[in-house]
Amino acid sequence: MTRDIPDVTRAKRGRPVHHWRRDVVELAALFTAVAVADGVANLVGHGPDGPVLLSVSAALLVATAGFHTWWARRHGHAPPTSDTDARPHSDESQAGPSELPSAVAAESALWRMRTTVKDAPGSLAALCAALAGRRVDILSLQTHPLGEDTVDEFLLRAPGALPAAGITRAVALAGGSRTWIERADAHDLVDAPTRVLGLATRTALDAAELPLALRQLLGRCTIRSLPAASWSGGRSPESVPMEGVLEDTVMRLRAPEGGVITVERPYLPFTPTEFARARALVELDARLGPRIPPGQDVLTLPEGNAITVRRADTGDLAAAKAMHERCSARTLGMRYHGPVGDADRYLRHLLSPRFGRTLAVQTPSGRIVGLGHLLWDGDETEVALLIEDQWQRRGIGAELLGRLVAMALEARCESVYAVTQASNTGMVAAMRGLDLPLDYQIEEGTLVITARLEGAAAAGSRMTSERYDERVTHD
Repeated sequence: MTRDIPDVTRAKRGRPVHHWRRDVVELAALFTAVAVADGVANLVGHGPDGPVLLSVSAALLVATAGFHTWWARRHGHAPPTSDTDARPHSDESQAGPSELPSAVAAESALWRMRTTVKDAPGSLAALCAALAGRRVDILSLQTHPLGEDTVDEFLLRAPGALPAAGITRAVALAGGSRTWIERADAHDLVDAPTRVLGLATRTALDAAELPLALRQLLGRCTIRSLPAASWSGGRSPESVPMEGVLEDTVMRLRAPEGGVITVERPYLPFTPTEFARARALVELDARLGPRIPPGQDVLTLPEGNAITVRRADTGDLAAAKAMHERCSARTLGMRYHGPVGDADRYLRHLLSPRFGRTLAVQTPSGRIVGLGHLLWDGDETEVALLIEDQWQRRGIGAELLGRLVAMALEARCESVYAVTQASNTGMVAAMRGLDLPLDYQIEEGTLVITARLEGAAAAGSRMTSERYDERVTHD
């Protein structure tokens, strides 16, 4: 089998490389051939032995040609071993796919960025070229047309050493304005339609998911749900149209029960696309009506009593009021921090899935003996417990609190806080039992305990499984 060898021309500093020995041999052979030819011509023309001399000269020419051919093959084409003209080794990174993709990924960072450009041909191309010049990879892109301008929303993967200011500077030079950027995580890698469908599914399964779905859809924002009866401030729910109102960094939507859902994001204006998506989630929630997911846990207390922990809603209002009647004034005062007679007024709000999640502890006879609340308080999350006097000091409060914190972790909350009194040693002990970083603050004689949830996923799963000796069933 033969293989074609390409003709390679070697060069040094842009000029061909010559070797003097080969040139000398070729010149010597040329002069020898000329001298022999001249001598032969003189002898043939003037001597009697011309034919003999002609034959001898022909033989000498053949021998000279053969010697020249042998010398050329031996030394003429191969470069000397001391001069290979090899390219020196370079320490710079070479183009092409990396052999260590995991190492490259470890040195990169995910960013969410939004910027405004003129709605003109080439504006997006200039933006993409500027990002490519800083070795920034565009993972996803959404455009929001706004008349003469367009808001472009990016999910970016940038080198880890490139700061946010470097990205925004490149964007500004390419024509971007009002640029906003923040770190992203793996949850943002899901494309927008898939994420919206997932949030709609969660909302359809559980009415308490609506505020969380809106927060995950719109990013860091403050969500407040105000019932129609307590609306104040000069704007009644009737003045908010069914299609809602969008006012730059504030959107107002008609809540399914007739109140108003207010969403505020001061650091970044809402786009019409975001407003339409939020309105669609609220409309879906309104059409499905009140609902909580089925399921309950039957647990065994250390002394052998069986209890059931399940989700509760406004359908448990009568049973919750009956528990209030069995609780002492001291227990109700520690929970509601106000007149005991007003305790029943808060129940409908607390049990509504529009404002959070409620867990109920129920005996085999169907009597509720404990309530645990996880309440969405704007951009913060509050936990609260109420245990009937006869069922206190049995670990029920710790079990409820562990489950509520696990729910907060699932909702990607950064912290939870509890408002209590220093004399409420049971609540303080339950918060300390979370094994989480705690902050204590006294406000007008009231103790506020805040638990930070960063990196607490493992603790959250442990809290829901180690509070009791035995779990009997899980429906």
